[in-house]
Amino acid sequence: MSQITTHVLDTSRGRPARGIIVKIYRETDGQWSEFADGVTDSDGRVANLMDRDRVLPAGNYKLFFETASYFQRAGQSSFYPCVEVIFQITGDGQHYHVPLLLNPFGYSTYRGS
Repeated sequence: MSQITTHVLDTSRGRPARGIIVKIYRETDGQWSEFADGVTDSDGRVANLMDRDRVLPAGNYKLFFETASYFQRAGQSSFYPCVEVIFQITGDGQHYHVPLLLNPFGYSTYRGS
């Protein structure tokens, strides 16, 4: 399992959100650089978002979820074309699971296990 994992649940439909592009960025000297990406599967997860053995250094990281096309495919209007979740990694090799609970007009997130 990669050090950072995520899944997306569509709370308005009560099921996983398939087909959402997810990107991971790292902040260095005030600039964000992308280093991994993937697309959610039928379970709302991205398999192998990062290399399993990669251990990230301490710092700020961002998960970017491209949500506009997901809602367009579902024929729904939405307020947020994307969601960015910024969080800190301590550099000790811990696993970070950052789920996204999504609906067309709101979202929430938390640190999962």
